[in-house]
Amino acid sequence: MTEIEKVDMVGVGLNATDTVIPLATYPERGAKVEYGGRSIMPGGQVATTVIACQTWGLQTRYVGKLGDDDAARLHKAAFDRVGADARIVTVSEHASLHNIIMVDSGGERTILCQRDEQMVLRPEELHRAWIVNARVLHVDGFDTAAATQAASWARAAGVPVVADLDEPYPGIDDLIANIDYMIVNKSFSCRLMDDSNLERALRRMQARYGCRLSAATLGEDGVLAWDGRQLLHCPAYRISVVDTTGAGDIFRAGFIYGLLRDWPLERQLDFSCAAAAMNCMAVGARGGIRSVEAIEKLMATASHYPAACDAWVNG
Repeated sequence: MTEIEKVDMVGVGLNATDTVIPLATYPERGAKVEYGGRSIMPGGQVATTVIACQTWGLQTRYVGKLGDDDAARLHKAAFDRVGADARIVTVSEHASLHNIIMVDSGGERTILCQRDEQMVLRPEELHRAWIVNARVLHVDGFDTAAATQAASWARAAGVPVVADLDEPYPGIDDLIANIDYMIVNKSFSCRLMDDSNLERALRRMQARYGCRLSAATLGEDGVLAWDGRQLLHCPAYRISVVDTTGAGDIFRAGFIYGLLRDWPLERQLDFSCAAAAMNCMAVGARGGIRSVEAIEKLMATASHYPAACDAWVNG
């Protein structure tokens, strides 16, 4: 293998092509609902985070799996356009993953995710040099075994690991044991710890696995984070929502950007909320990725939703 360039962040995990369908009303079971149009665009948790970080000036690498179809070419063109180093494992004569996303009139998305065993990224398809030649690793838990391998290599090499986890997949404990910054969705920690109180679940999760930070994204309620010393709640920004697709992915990108800039945690979280908010003002997982300057302008001029984390804390 040729020498691997050192990058700021490497992402190992999901990509997907999204068909986004806006709906005036969400369909009831058995209903027939008309729609006016659809948009086909690249998405996927880790791939979107990589694209955002590269857009903001970080040097990035993406490691994932694609078929050999038009969707694969769409993704590769997106990586090429921003200058990200894409290490793609190609499945010949096979289609890439495709999601169907319905967006209601309030901008909330519902995702129909595709699962295809041939598109699962496997540990033996990774190269250690792709992972350890980076300042930070970002993974999701979808391809759990591959993510665990990458995270264990990173941990051994002293590379901090950020994780975007939304489901307690089989084998997830081995992955979490190698995570430094665990940023989960609003219900993951409660399900994992079997505890309806979010604050307590985050504290227990951080103590059990020894991660530096455990945090949960909460939509309009922002983010709640525990670093072993303090509990921080950062409210979301009040904006006109078009489509929430990709908001969590862009939040993680903002967190990684702030981490590599060595910002205080409170600023990291606030920047992440602002970046996610801007993405919600356009269609698609990557439709609202804006410049760092535009995000900081929003932080300086926009208002937050009221700080209402009690419902999440009290269970």
